[in-house]
Amino acid sequence: MSLIKTMICRVVLILLTQVTVPLAGIICLAGEEPPNIVFILVDDLSWSDLGCYGNRIHDTPNIDRLAREGMRFTQAYAPAPICSASRAAIMTGKFPARLHFEFVTKNSAGQQDLSVPLQSPPFTLNLPLDEQTIAEVLSAVGYETGFYGKWHISQHHDGYLGWSPTHGPLQQGFLTGAGDFGSHPYSYRLNNIRDQPIPTGKYPVDTLTEKAVNFINDHRDKRFFLYLSHYFVHDPIHSRCEWLVEKYRNKLAGIGPESRAPYGAMVETLDHLIGELLQSLDDARIADRTLVVFMSDNGGHPNYTTNEPYRGSKWNLYEGGIRVPFIVRWPGEVTPDTTCDDVVHGCDLLPTFAEVSNRKAPSGTLDGVSLLPLLHNPQSVLNREQPLVWHFPYYHPEKKFAQSPAEIGVGDFLTSQTRPHAAIRKGHYKLLHFFEDDRVELYNLMKDPSEARNLDRKEPVKSRELKHQLSDALLKLDARLPTKRVIAE
Repeated sequence: MSLIKTMICRVVLILLTQVTVPLAGIICLAGEEPPNIVFILVDDLSWSDLGCYGNRIHDTPNIDRLAREGMRFTQAYAPAPICSASRAAIMTGKFPARLHFEFVTKNSAGQQDLSVPLQSPPFTLNLPLDEQTIAEVLSAVGYETGFYGKWHISQHHDGYLGWSPTHGPLQQGFLTGAGDFGSHPYSYRLNNIRDQPIPTGKYPVDTLTEKAVNFINDHRDKRFFLYLSHYFVHDPIHSRCEWLVEKYRNKLAGIGPESRAPYGAMVETLDHLIGELLQSLDDARIADRTLVVFMSDNGGHPNYTTNEPYRGSKWNLYEGGIRVPFIVRWPGEVTPDTTCDDVVHGCDLLPTFAEVSNRKAPSGTLDGVSLLPLLHNPQSVLNREQPLVWHFPYYHPEKKFAQSPAEIGVGDFLTSQTRPHAAIRKGHYKLLHFFEDDRVELYNLMKDPSEARNLDRKEPVKSRELKHQLSDALLKLDARLPTKRVIAE
């Protein structure tokens, strides 16, 4: 920061001590006022779906531009391999195991009823109101807060994904927002436009993005936190841009399932919508004082995309289920076109945003750490006192589980059986513990990113050490464990 800016900021602070009128939000961060914050969370996007992560099929120029203008993380993790659990953890900075929110929310209370050896915990329907969210942390220091899109951490109300009137975003710290489906195929339920084609070279009008842009324009002269939670690229997979679908049919030339073509069209449409949002920051002339964070809520859906070279996909704790794209742009603070190879996690966002806003993180236990040191220097070492832990005590798929493939592979475009398990990562090592048979798998991710060579027998000391640490961590988190099923005779 420049010396002049630092001196000006000190003068402002001195003046504030001489007045009795509270001026919330006029705070300096290392010589400057805290930035606006835009957090873009996308749904089911594989780490490998983007050009900036090496994809040679999908055209994603706007997200690639974001990466060029900021920092791209190569070892970023979602808190869970599934939507609701990951979103609840991101919002609170706490592991799903600590929150007892490890699966997707449902219409009503209950539990899985499958012919399997273990009984999973009851479904969690709502993020408790006493959990402090990112929005509540930032609103306390004067940020205007808006949430647009998919909430999915409360019981469905008045239809699938409908916001709860008691546990929705407006009850969790957000002042305004909308759950609009935009141009995602979910919107087809509310209208009859599925078969109405979009002209060649054009993209569908997306009312969700329009509302997020309006929020930016309405708050351009204030400090704000915008959380844009896209429904793209979650299924159903469909695009009204037949010109795009045909483009990807030609690009893929029969590689993989036919659904990859409309999926590619959805990825490119998502990129276009993010470009519209980024352009609105430029048009409002506030891009230079806005921190933008982009990530996915979990790994890609195996029916439509590949997470290779990583094994697994959405729903399981192999790398393909939890390794996600993660990009940060912050002009003047983050060096453009940089890469960070350190391990980061979705729970790190709350403490990061708190520090960026000059707000102390909430009292109590958090499972994330501030990423500010890495944003200023990607070679920094984070002070992460505890290892990263994931916990998925459920079965998937909930329908036709027995008919699904038992083996979880790499880029096989199959939804396989996921059984209750947990995982821990410490250094380059990662251990998975499967609860049915007490089996463990140990991998060195530096040497074996595809998790193909189980080192449990080759390195038994390391295996026992990590299994003990995982068990101890789950105990401290008060994690809910699956139990043996009692089968009535």
